[in-house]
Amino acid sequence: MTLRRTVTVLGSTGSVGVSTLDLLEQAVAHGSAEVEIVALVAGRNVEKLAEQALQWRPKLVVIQDESLLDELRARLDGSGVRAAAGPEAVLEAAGMGAEWVMSAIVGAAGLAPTLAAARTGAIIALANKESLICAGPALLETARRAGGVVIPVDSEHSAIFQVLQPDCLERVARLILTASGGPFRSWTREAMGRATREQALAHPNWNMGAKISIDSATMMNKGLEMIEAAYLFSTPADRIDVLIHPQSVIHSLVEYQDGSTLAQLGPPDMRTPIACAYAWPDRLAWPAPGLDLGAVGSLTFEPPDPERFPSIALARSALTAGGMAPAAMNAANEAAVAAFLDRRIGFLDIVAVVAETLQRMDAVGELDTGANADGALEIAMTTDGSARRVAAEVLAGLTH
Repeated sequence: MTLRRTVTVLGSTGSVGVSTLDLLEQAVAHGSAEVEIVALVAGRNVEKLAEQALQWRPKLVVIQDESLLDELRARLDGSGVRAAAGPEAVLEAAGMGAEWVMSAIVGAAGLAPTLAAARTGAIIALANKESLICAGPALLETARRAGGVVIPVDSEHSAIFQVLQPDCLERVARLILTASGGPFRSWTREAMGRATREQALAHPNWNMGAKISIDSATMMNKGLEMIEAAYLFSTPADRIDVLIHPQSVIHSLVEYQDGSTLAQLGPPDMRTPIACAYAWPDRLAWPAPGLDLGAVGSLTFEPPDPERFPSIALARSALTAGGMAPAAMNAANEAAVAAFLDRRIGFLDIVAVVAETLQRMDAVGELDTGANADGALEIAMTTDGSARRVAAEVLAGLTH
């Protein structure tokens, strides 16, 4: 069976976007998919975007950095592919009506285009954590109203999505998100305080972008994923746990009240959950990497250390607090990670900056605002801006 879809990729030159197009290319060559690319959107990698555009010939390609538009047009000269730039062009691309939209723009910048795509009734393959963190209920409601659906692409949420039985939701005891533990899983807190940028970026299992790699090192990614899981699967914070699993073979588990625990297994390759999202409820045949458990040998597990990885408890508190606390936490984390990557703060300062930002905002009542589907974007962006301002004040105290 050949799966035919029109496709837009938001964030096409990042790691998830590249994996998406690689998967689709292999599925087309395998004869299991027919793909028409409607639009491609990238941030600043104009060379890679032009290369993708010349291969796939979409109707529109967009570079977010407007200063690169002339170069993009020059690279596409004579191809017949329309090029545009800037925030409005990104929203245009997201709303062009593709049947399947990969949302993989990193950071809060991905929220507006993801909402725009959801309004069209598209299948949203969601790799942008921030869309759920900042406005999860509103995004899911927007998609539902338009007749679309949100399918998670993060390997952890894809795993839960695949093994969560719709008729047994009330019988779920726990959702268990697995974590590799990142590069500092066995380090002491003292050693982590001396960790360099290069050491934090060296993830042992996954090939990811810089920001996501740092989130894995602090385990803030698991905190963010807890919040995502709560929204995606309507599960309270006290029924979502994290378990360190260094081999990254089991991607998450669902424990039921009858004592059964179901797990989804696979190699650490983002193309597998992308394939699931592309074909669901069917399965996509492509030259997928197999899982050889005999070669893996053993699977090990351990609970995360709350002293070395306080980000998980911080995220659980933000989720429990509700309102705009998750959005503020996300914005503060983005600011702190950027400061670490610029070598302005130490590794352990990242989570400390996030915690201090939340405390300061809570003290003046900036985290209490709720959002509905109509006002979600405005409220989320207001909170995002406020949190970045407060985080900048906290960072200034650390770097001067």
